[in-house]
Amino acid sequence: MTLQGKVHKVGDHIDTDAIIPARFLVTTDEKELGANCMEGLEAGWVERVSEGDIMVAGENFGCGSSREHAPISILGAGMKVVVAHSFARIFYRNSFNMGLLLIEVGDDVKHIEDGHEVAVDIEAGTVTNVTTGKVISFPPLPQFMRDFVDNGGLIPYVREKLKAKN
Repeated sequence: MTLQGKVHKVGDHIDTDAIIPARFLVTTDEKELGANCMEGLEAGWVERVSEGDIMVAGENFGCGSSREHAPISILGAGMKVVVAHSFARIFYRNSFNMGLLLIEVGDDVKHIEDGHEVAVDIEAGTVTNVTTGKVISFPPLPQFMRDFVDNGGLIPYVREKLKAKN
């Protein structure tokens, strides 16, 4: 699977309250949360995002409180993958549980800028900056985590497995 899109880059230590402020946690509707994605960072940020675009972040993305709404809002904004230097651990797990793909590239994130076009190839373990030609490698994701993303998260994955057994 390859995901390609325009980059929307954010900085280091972006917490879950910046991703989706508490005042918007009155719903679990993906599109409604998506309409307010990154509102705690910059009002109207999501208005620049198109379906299939890719978020790129610095260190410790998703730190702060544990809220499943944060990855849901990113998905609802139309972004299926976040590439970052690093992720907060709870956010990392919540994201895969919700079906959001996360890719850690460490210091190589400096080779991706806002507005660039990137392609994330899950099978090859590469992020290609289409704008500059730079190819960044990342460790392969375990198959079960890829399956979570392919099925839309942990619950749909488990439902599919149970259905297959019957």
